[in-house]
Amino acid sequence: MKSMAPFFDQDHLALRAHVRAWVQANWDSLNGRVSDVEEEARRLVRLLGQSEILAYVIPKRFGGQREKVQARDICILREELGRASALTDAMFAMQALGSYPITLYGTEEQQKRYLPPIGKGVAIAAFALTEPDAGSDVSSLQTRAVRRGKEYYLTGVKRFISNAGIADSYVVFASTEPEKKGKGISAFVVEADDPGLIIREKTQLISPHSIGVIEFEECVVPENSLLGNQGEGLKVALGTLDVLRCTVGAAAVGFAQRALEEAIRYSQDRRQFGQALAEFEGIQFKLADMATELEAARLLVYQAAWTHDSGSEDPKQKSSMAKLFATEAAQRIIDQALQIHGGAGLVVGNIMERLYRDIRALRIYEGTSEIQKLVIARELLKKA
Repeated sequence: MKSMAPFFDQDHLALRAHVRAWVQANWDSLNGRVSDVEEEARRLVRLLGQSEILAYVIPKRFGGQREKVQARDICILREELGRASALTDAMFAMQALGSYPITLYGTEEQQKRYLPPIGKGVAIAAFALTEPDAGSDVSSLQTRAVRRGKEYYLTGVKRFISNAGIADSYVVFASTEPEKKGKGISAFVVEADDPGLIIREKTQLISPHSIGVIEFEECVVPENSLLGNQGEGLKVALGTLDVLRCTVGAAAVGFAQRALEEAIRYSQDRRQFGQALAEFEGIQFKLADMATELEAARLLVYQAAWTHDSGSEDPKQKSSMAKLFATEAAQRIIDQALQIHGGAGLVVGNIMERLYRDIRALRIYEGTSEIQKLVIARELLKKA
């Protein structure tokens, strides 16, 4: 990783070496067949907490590793974890996504209550934004929060919520002033045992993931559960996603790196027509294209992360570019790696079959590829 030195300090290089060694030491544990997704998700969070990897998603004064949470740290960790296991990456990422709004906008009391257990892996976090009729169009969400005295009453449905049913706390977005649309959205920290929070569905995806549907039936939360000021929910959501979006690209880089490694290994071992696949020019061209796209994706991801950490210009645009290119490139790389494996790559349980399923969601969650293109174009036009 010396080629990435412009974006890294020595401690980032040390972190990569440390987590790579940890992944290698726990390789079998991270790559086992998953029979119970929720139980495995809980186990992975505990494991990540015990190893102090989760300490990178919270600030130092609440038990974290650094004074401020760094995008580069999270990208390094997601890349290395993703190379081994999509579910491990997802559980790490959700601890970041579910805690970062509290890090950014929480009161001292909220931060002391929620951040330390998330960083230790003894509590699981969630981020509840998406609804049946509000995906990319966040401002159209229908969940309502009505204030009555010193409490808020939440009603509505959230869909595709990671960690639904296993989370201890949810950052929930609801409209407190519907007539103001996006400017009337507020954010709340809702605890799993708050009355009126109901898990309506556990959703099965093509890749193992703990996800489901949550319903709020007059869910009562105290006024001090409000995150930031009333009406600032969209600011909380976008402020969180703008920073963490490039880390999705990092996970994609990890998936693609694994695919490239597997393709190289298989092409050297597999023999057809009297020679190894790797000796055919057509396979060499595929490997060259895969490696080049992977390196370009990695550079975009860490440029975006460095931009966030250093306070440089255009972090939003660079994050969108990183997520767009890295996730699309990873899909192409994995597809080509599976093609090199031929029929063996289609067999259930083969690493390529798994990666082919694992990568697909990354082009959708935290902003689809199409939304990233809109963000990039709008940022360009602003400067014109």
